[in-house]
Order: sequence, then C-alpha cells, then structure tokens
Amino acid sequence: MFIARQPIFNAQLEVYGYELLFRLNSQSTQFGGVSSQGATAMVITGLFESGLENLIEDKIAFINFDEIFIHSEAVELIKPNRMIVEMLENIEVSNNLMERLTAIKAMGYSIALDDFAQTYQTYPLTPLADIIKYDIMVTPLDSIVDDVLTGLAQGKTLLAEKVETRDEFEKAKKMGFTLFQGYFFSKPRIAGRSFRATPTQIQYLKLMTEIHADEPSFEQLAELIEQDVTLTYRLLRLASFRAGSELINSIKFALSYIGLREFERWISILMIHDLSKDKPTELIKISLIRTRFAESLAKRAGMSEQEHDAALMGLFSILDAILDQPMNVVLAGIALPQSILDVLIKEQGILLPIYELMLAYEKGDWLLVEAVAEALKIEEYYIYHDYREAIKWANSVIGNIA
Repeated sequence: MFIARQPIFNAQLEVYGYELLFRLNSQSTQFGGVSSQGATAMVITGLFESGLENLIEDKIAFINFDEIFIHSEAVELIKPNRMIVEMLENIEVSNNLMERLTAIKAMGYSIALDDFAQTYQTYPLTPLADIIKYDIMVTPLDSIVDDVLTGLAQGKTLLAEKVETRDEFEKAKKMGFTLFQGYFFSKPRIAGRSFRATPTQIQYLKLMTEIHADEPSFEQLAELIEQDVTLTYRLLRLASFRAGSELINSIKFALSYIGLREFERWISILMIHDLSKDKPTELIKISLIRTRFAESLAKRAGMSEQEHDAALMGLFSILDAILDQPMNVVLAGIALPQSILDVLIKEQGILLPIYELMLAYEKGDWLLVEAVAEALKIEEYYIYHDYREAIKWANSVIGNIA
C-alpha cells in the first residue's frame, strides 16, 4: 500500500490540511482488482495501524470517497475534526447518495467536491458542499468567475488545485479562494532577484568548505562554529539529541562523537532551516522528509556507499525555492559531492533513480513509483514504511532545531 500526502495551504501559506493520495498495490491503477470500497477501507485501516497523527500531524485529512464506500460505516472511524470527505466530480448522484451525505453532514463532517467542473447552479451536490475544489488547469480561473462569486455569496470555501505558479496563487487569492493546493510554494521566484550571500550564509559556506577539504580539521571546524554562540548551542543540542543519554558539552567532543559525515548532515540541516525562515514552514519540513526518505531508499536499493550523499541530495533538493534562485546558482558556492550536483543541476548520475522515486512518491505518481522501485529492486512495502518514518523523523528534528 502507498499513502502520500500533499499540503493544502491557507492564504498565509500555513498548512491547513493534507490530501491523502493512496494506492494499494502494483497490479493496476485501480487497486489491483480490489473494490474501491475495499481500497478506501484498507487505506483507513492502514492509517490507524501506522498512526494518522504521524501522517497528518495536527492537521486535517482530505480523503476521497466514491459512491460505494461513502455508505460504509468506516467513514465514521475518523473523527469529523480530523477528516474532510471528498467526493469526486464524476460520482453518480442518486437519492441514496444525497441522503447519506446529508446524514454525514449531520454528524459534523465537512464535504468537499473534488475537481469541480459542473454547472454550479444546477449540480445537485452543490448545496451540500462546504468546500469546492477547482482544478485550475482544467477550469482556468478566468472561466469560473461567475461560479466563484456565487459560491462566495453562499458561504462556500473555495480551494484552488494544481496551482503551479505564484501568479496563479495571487490571482486565485484576489478572486476569493482561501485554500490552495499545488507546487507553487516549492518553486523559486527568480524574476528581478540577484543572489548575495548574507553573513550567516557565508559562515555556513566556510563550514561546508572545511568539511570537504582534503584533510578537514576538527580544530578549524570547532573554531568556526564557536564564533557563533547560537550555532554552538544548537549544534550541541542536536548532538545530544543524537547521542541520547551521552553528555555532549563541547563542539570538539560533538565532532568526534558523531563523526564528520554526520556533522555535515546536521550543519546542512541548520543551514537550510536558517535560510528558510521567511518561507512557508512546509518547505523545511519537505526538505527534512526528503533527507531521511532518500537515505532510506538508497539503503533499500543496496547503495550503501551513496546513502550519505542521497540524504544531502534530498536536503538540498528544494534549496532553489528557499533562496529564490536557480539551482546551479545556489549550489555554486557550496562544496558538495559531484553526485549531488549532477542530479540537482543536470538531472543525471547515480542518484537520479533515488531522486525520481522520491519526487514521484510525493506527487502520487504511482506508475512511476512502481517502475523505478522495480528497477532499484526495492519492495513496495518498504517505501510507504520509510516515507512514514521520514515524516516522523522530520518532525522530531524540527522540534530540536527551533
């Protein structure tokens, strides 16, 4: 079973909830012969077994239901304040469906109409909907102005899907949309901007350069770190988090305890965190999830020598969006292994399959996930397991670097 999540933002670019994308197995795109009722039931069971809190944290889950499963009592397994019931736009409307949705609303659940492309005034499910989702690639914003005004007048919450650019986000926001889904937030805003390193960035770059020197010096690294009291404190805190009960009370001891490669990861995590302070918090979270997920995928693929580089690749894979510059520009001043530069700048090299699998899973591109997983000889069971663990790890790290 595959389950991935895609963030849904409010107008302030804070995460409102996550749409859960799921797939049972590799036999077909329609759940391998399992009925859709069985498919969604298995997903909800899987959510309980793996921990819904881990997957969606304290947010709300958007879950798709069809005309069969909506009649199941399993709908009620997740509390109304943790789930929004999504109905696909091609669902067959019947009196039984209308009665069931009315009953579900009476229980406190909110209903969203997904990929809405119907005539607003005449579609029978519109009065029952709390949220209307428009795929703006299918129904462009300019074509739904009247429906948007009608929906707003009726108190509907409008959600724009497939928002791919910042301009689309701003336009939808001006029209009255208050929820947004798409990859616009993870793309750089390059126009009219030049890249100038800040003092903090320069300090991190010096550290990265020393780490990748022919003969890196713990003495020199410790000296660079100790110039910044805040950085010293945070690294000691992270080292203690890594060490458990072991007492870590100096930078030199921290370096010798965790080792140079592990230190490189932590200093990179701190750098990404500090650089993304004026960005949506979801960016740093995705960066951290990718760090652990890519590392785990490399391990599953038998690429033990590339695990460390895969982790750094995942971490830096969204740096262009954090700094609003092309990837080749932002990586130019950072001393990184060639394998990472090859995949992030040229989309080639030994880490490319890991990179492709990581992104495909995020997007719910299950056919590509299966194809790359098969090529890497990774069993499908482990992919969701590792993705779930990556989310858990990312949340624990964020709690220790704030």
